[in-house]
Formats: sequence, structure tokens, C-alpha cells
Amino acid sequence: MRIGELADRAGVTPRTLRYYESRGLLPARRGGNGYRTYDEDDLRALRQIRTLQDFGFDLEETRPFVECLRAGHPEGDSCPASLAVYRSKLAELDSLIGELSAVRNTVGAQLARAERAMDALAAEDDSAPRCELRE
Repeated sequence: MRIGELADRAGVTPRTLRYYESRGLLPARRGGNGYRTYDEDDLRALRQIRTLQDFGFDLEETRPFVECLRAGHPEGDSCPASLAVYRSKLAELDSLIGELSAVRNTVGAQLARAERAMDALAAEDDSAPRCELRE
């Protein structure tokens, strides 16, 4: 298939395909007429790349998965290098979850402090301004 058809089937632009080719993620095969040619394996590799990118993997992190597919494995994640990327990504996500949990705890504590302060003011003075959005 030619670049336009592959782009349509993969949901990307031809420019994206040329970029992936320049990064070595897609083969640079040319037909006798000089046009780029692709096959179903290329489509599978593209779908693998897009799925991983949707999950937050950067383009270079997709390389072991593409190489695994190209090596003949039916799934791009059944090779040691792919498993290593999964482990690294999980560690990164765990770290981010920890950071977000700490931020959430801080914001929750600030909210509780602000609510207590507002309640204390309201208890002291019935004419104190009240927030209309407060539950």
C-alpha cells in the first residue's frame, strides 16, 4: 500500500509516517516507481506505536515494541526490551501517582483549614460574608 492509504488506515498523516521513517520506526521501502510502499506489518507497527503513545509512552519508548513485532512476535510486548520499557513506565507512573497524592493531601488540608477558619468567623459574627458556593 502507498503512504496515503497507510496514513488513512492508521489514523495519522503522511507527514507523521515520514517522520517515523526518519526515526527508523518504519522501513524506507520504495517500489519500482519510487513511491513508498508499506504492508500489513507496517500497519500493525503503527497501531502499536499509536496505542503506546495514547498511554503516555514517548516515541522512543515505542521502539522495542516495534522491533519485537518486526522480529516476528505476534505481540510487540513479548520481548525482554519491551518488558523493560513497561517496568520503567510503571515506575514512572507510580512516582507521578505519589506526587499527585501528596499534592491532593496538601490541597485537602488547605481546604479543611480554610473551612474551619470560615466557620470560626461565621460563629463569631452573623454578619460575616458568606460564600454562596459553600455547601
